[in-house]
Amino acid sequence: MNMKQILHSVDHTLLKQTATLKEIQTLCDEAILYETASVCIPPFYVKAAKEYCKDKMAICTVIGFPNGYQTTKTKVFETLDAIENGADEIDMVIPICALRDGRDDFVLDEIKQIRAACKDKTLKVIIETCLLTEDEKIRMCNIVTVAKADYIKTSTGFSTGGATKEDLILFKKNIGPNIKIKAAGGIKSLAIAQEFLDIGASRLGTSSIIKLVKQESGEGKTIDIGY
Repeated sequence: MNMKQILHSVDHTLLKQTATLKEIQTLCDEAILYETASVCIPPFYVKAAKEYCKDKMAICTVIGFPNGYQTTKTKVFETLDAIENGADEIDMVIPICALRDGRDDFVLDEIKQIRAACKDKTLKVIIETCLLTEDEKIRMCNIVTVAKADYIKTSTGFSTGGATKEDLILFKKNIGPNIKIKAAGGIKSLAIAQEFLDIGASRLGTSSIIKLVKQESGEGKTIDIGY
């Protein structure tokens, strides 16, 4: 198991509604120490985290989270506000209701608008796989590809299920060559993390990996920062 590869792929995540500034700062300290890809935090804390990290760690935040049913205009505003506050990466939730209604053009247009708002910032598109049929997942692979997002992401971690190897395999078969994969939700072991990377994920959204690494290395306990 390549521990460094796993850690470098992690978006170290704290999205609990009850998160405190002290917990966010602890998250940032851990991410910097273990050299994760980013910290993924609520929009409320983006500015504080950016100032605290002093450009030592990428700041990721969530848009339209966790249900995705805000208006497009609202999501675009959220995106612009997050970037102004210092966000380096944006994880947006699609309008699942529109996809279920067969309004693929609406979903595509929304992602394109947020892509434009992001400019050079990284955009990850959360499709919430646990709520979708296989056909809807495949359609989303195509939509994300056409919209030129950077990543397709499995889950918010707040719904009925998280990432599965079956969904990652499906993504790998159906996304375009320039789209990366982020697996999120339910990654509770180092073995699962490695398996998801081996399948083709480039990022892992999880609150558990650093805690597991500390336990394996005998560094002792840390706070539970999971969702």
